[in-house]
Amino acid sequence: MTLPIRNIAIVAHVDHGKTTLVDSMFSFAGTFGAHREMAERVMDSDDQERERGITILAKNTAIEYKGVRINIVDTPGHADFGGQVERTLNMADAVLLLVDAREGPMPQTRFVLKKAFERGLPAMVMINKIDRPDKRPEWVHDQLLGLFIDLGADDEMLEFPHVFGSGRDGFCADVAEPEGGWEGRTLEPLLDMIIKHTPDFGGKLEGKLQFQAATIDHDGFQGRIGVGRIHRGTLKMGERVSLCHPDREKPLQVTVKSLFRYEGLERVPAIAVAAGDIAVVAGIEELSIGDTLCESEHPEPLPAIKVDEPTISMVFSVNDSPFAGKEGKFVTSRHVLARLERAALRDAALTIAKTQSADSYEVMGRGVMHLSVLMENMRREGFEFAVSKPRVIIKEVDGVMCEPLERATVEVPSESAGRIIEYLGRRRGVLENMENDGTLATVEMFIPSRGLIGARTALLTLSQGEAVLSHVFESWQPDGGEIAGRQNGVLISDRTGTVIPYALDGLQDRGVFFAEPGTEVYAGMIVGENNREHDLELNLCRQKKLTNMRASGRDENTKIAPAKIMSLEELLEFIETDERLEITPKSLRPRKTLLDPNARKKLVKAAKG
Repeated sequence: MTLPIRNIAIVAHVDHGKTTLVDSMFSFAGTFGAHREMAERVMDSDDQERERGITILAKNTAIEYKGVRINIVDTPGHADFGGQVERTLNMADAVLLLVDAREGPMPQTRFVLKKAFERGLPAMVMINKIDRPDKRPEWVHDQLLGLFIDLGADDEMLEFPHVFGSGRDGFCADVAEPEGGWEGRTLEPLLDMIIKHTPDFGGKLEGKLQFQAATIDHDGFQGRIGVGRIHRGTLKMGERVSLCHPDREKPLQVTVKSLFRYEGLERVPAIAVAAGDIAVVAGIEELSIGDTLCESEHPEPLPAIKVDEPTISMVFSVNDSPFAGKEGKFVTSRHVLARLERAALRDAALTIAKTQSADSYEVMGRGVMHLSVLMENMRREGFEFAVSKPRVIIKEVDGVMCEPLERATVEVPSESAGRIIEYLGRRRGVLENMENDGTLATVEMFIPSRGLIGARTALLTLSQGEAVLSHVFESWQPDGGEIAGRQNGVLISDRTGTVIPYALDGLQDRGVFFAEPGTEVYAGMIVGENNREHDLELNLCRQKKLTNMRASGRDENTKIAPAKIMSLEELLEFIETDERLEITPKSLRPRKTLLDPNARKKLVKAAKG
């Protein structure tokens, strides 16, 4: 007997509790038996997801509750991974929107809800973290109503079903203040709401097969893996099917070598998977995102899966520094290109293009974090390469050159709000709204994507580390004019060698150093930030001259300020257009693109005319 099916996507802004809620849903539905211990945030399986505390990759799971099979897609909450959200919404019949009971709707909330409405998906809401002492659920509900109206919701959508609760502690209710309090409450109202208000996909079992791949993975044993929903008919193990796509000239005949469906987090082998369910197909190497598997005699491809265009571009190139090949396992252009193509295959929001150089490739994505996650994965896998400064993509709209505009929200202590507004205003930001709730202010602005490159670090400095920046693509707008880049110059090593404490001690008044004593440096490598506007070359490898005269205790009393150690994303925001970042499994080295100082001087002279 086939169980009734409900397909939902859980969507929310960053840190509003999606993955934690799924943990509690597993526990309540009994997906993990009593003999199995469930890890915290079990859906965040990627190393970077656990380290960053965010969801990067959309994932599928399934639970059974009251005789109904509920397929769940846990989607990313960060705007840079919006491509994951857009693709996986194709597998859902409704969305469950999580909103923090204090923060209310945020930029990504608007983004995911807009995408759901564009696909005609109904929305259910859980106002989460109701146990927060500073909660304001009625205000959040009113804000959601305003957001639904802004996005063109009809009268039926405005009556959205909703519950209040805590995903972390696993309880909810139909009201924010239930009689008798929260003691003994469970997630039953939430799951009942999902079953009642998610459209049943039934009625298409007898049609001709249509399965569309929304996610592509790769396994060393099974090869390429496609995850998607069966829109019509039944997919069977060992069946000969047509692989087709609206852009493909003619269908390709392939065989379903392995077939799975989800039970909890596990992929369980299946003989057949019917319409409405999520299937996993392995071993079809030609399968790509958006491809449709149909019956051999009836190739009817579904419309292609479309995602928003990329907004940020960077150039990945072979590392040509003096230290090239010392720390990496995969260092050639062939290695780098193959890895980038594999990433683009799995991520529809990532685009790879060739450049004029055979050793460089342009990689386009949704934001600096989107691309930095790729870089971090590559370096952990043993790749060594160099990247350019991120730049925004300019495109022509109705004969006008336009750049991407973002809707940015900054949560900041009230006393720092003025400095934040002033800073973003200098970067072409336009204030849209500001709310001040005692000690905390929420600033909402429209700002070009260019203005946000490098802004995160500056905002933390202006707010003593307390600013929280969120942003999402809004629209393409005419170029807003020049935005000032980094104000200070850099300190550059003038030779190859080892950083000596004595040399570092004598140069501390020149700026802030990134290199510690004992660090290996080379000519042209950036070793610090100058206190002044211009670049400065210096010698960090200078040894103290040996003489018979010694000042007692002089060497022992040398005090060197700690080096400023920046993360990958901070370094990507720090470098300028004439610089690169060398990335290896062990090191992150900012450097000048032209290592030869004479070549740099000639270039500056030529630019001045």
